Amino acid sequence: MLGLINRALEDFLKRRHGSAVWQRVVLRAQLPFDSFEPLLSYDPALTETVIRAACVELGRPRESILEDLGTTLVSHHDRDGLRRLLRFGGVTFRDFLHSLEELPNRARLALPDLHLPTIVLEDRGGGQFTIRALPPFAGAGFILIGLLRAMADDYGALVLLDMMPSEREEDVISVLLLDEAHSEGRKFDLALRAS
Repeated sequence: MLGLINRALEDFLKRRHGSAVWQRVVLRAQLPFDSFEPLLSYDPALTETVIRAACVELGRPRESILEDLGTTLVSHHDRDGLRRLLRFGGVTFRDFLHSLEELPNRARLALPDLHLPTIVLEDRGGGQFTIRALPPFAGAGFILIGLLRAMADDYGALVLLDMMPSEREEDVISVLLLDEAHSEGRKFDLALRAS
């Protein structure tokens, strides 16, 4: 899985901040190559080194960079495949939240070797939810927060998301669904249209 995350981080940094910034990250992290292969496995320490190098180069905290990465994974126009996979989770954002536990199995349909962490959703009633996930590396839950934020916008829902203190090495995310129909969401059709 870290190959996909590393490649997504690489693509995000190149698109958002330019190839020159990525090259400086490569140098600062002392990578023996200048591009990640998405289907290869990498040592988690390498991922950590790249994230730290990106934080230094951009002068931003890791949480901010990782959350932006999660948002970009869904909202960028050339990532529509992931958006479609996520939108199959339901008609409303609440449906989508309830489908998160199925996400690792749905993702394996597309990429059999991909092993996403188990996600557990607790519906506490009144639009309050708790999401628990075992992250593959420190701070990975912020990628999930960015993804959830982008999906809420996609559905037109108004939500508050907050990272709670970790429990048993799990990332714990608090979700407060304030309004499911806050704005008009992005159009979504089950069938792809021919171009």
